Amino acid sequence: MIRIHILDGKAFVWNYVDARRAREEHRIVGTLVGALARKPRQNVRLGLPLQLLPEEARLLLDKGLATLCKNTASPPPGEDTREDPLSQQKVTAYQKGLEENYQEQVRLAAEQRKILLDTLAERIAQGRAKKRQREGEGEPPSKLGEVEPSFVLPRDSMMIQLPTERVYPCQEEVVVDWHVPSKDWPYTGQPDHEMRYCIFRSLWGKGFYITSGSKFGGDFLVYPGDPMRFHAHYIALCVSQDTPLSLCDIISAGRLGTNVKKTVLICSAGKDGTATYTSLQWTGMQ
Repeated sequence: MIRIHILDGKAFVWNYVDARRAREEHRIVGTLVGALARKPRQNVRLGLPLQLLPEEARLLLDKGLATLCKNTASPPPGEDTREDPLSQQKVTAYQKGLEENYQEQVRLAAEQRKILLDTLAERIAQGRAKKRQREGEGEPPSKLGEVEPSFVLPRDSMMIQLPTERVYPCQEEVVVDWHVPSKDWPYTGQPDHEMRYCIFRSLWGKGFYITSGSKFGGDFLVYPGDPMRFHAHYIALCVSQDTPLSLCDIISAGRLGTNVKKTVLICSAGKDGTATYTSLQWTGMQ
């Protein structure tokens, strides 16, 4: 079951296994919004958490593939939890695992260094021999290892895994009922959301991958396959059946789609929950 966490009405997936399952098994792409641990000051390549559109989160919830939860408020600043035996056990287990990880990295780094020295042994020996000849010293030792100091890996150079979620599920998590509008999940029952979700569910049911279309002036971008491998074929504009469209808006949408080499879909949702589509393609005047 995929765990979706709610914060200020936004849906996030923190577990990388859940994020991978959502994309590979359920065609839910989302948007990575977290900074990378090694390059936190750049925004070209981002990492976890994965932020989901309300429609993406609701589809997973509607299909019974996910649960919606939130964390309760943190304990007061003055409250000390260090006396908790369970917390002490977790700290001890973490420190033990950290030490075992360090010793393993020392062993692997020493092996890699030995392999590297073995491949460069002849060149190193020749260089040392020339240096000793210039300085008038005797023959160098026969073994390279006799003059090599013992290898030491500084602790501040070891690689440390940074978890993107709690190692143990937080006992303070509460499940949010997404069927009822609330402060945490205000979308249920809103006409715009219901229309967008109806269209999203319909397009998803046809086998498409769907992402946000805000960068192209639409509601959704529709892909024939994973967006990492395909360009979007359609720009979906969600319009209520009761909302009139001016001729200028239709022309603007058609020309926009032509400029970015995509077909514009004007999408509407009926009262019975069915979605209807009208495609626009700009052909110009002959």
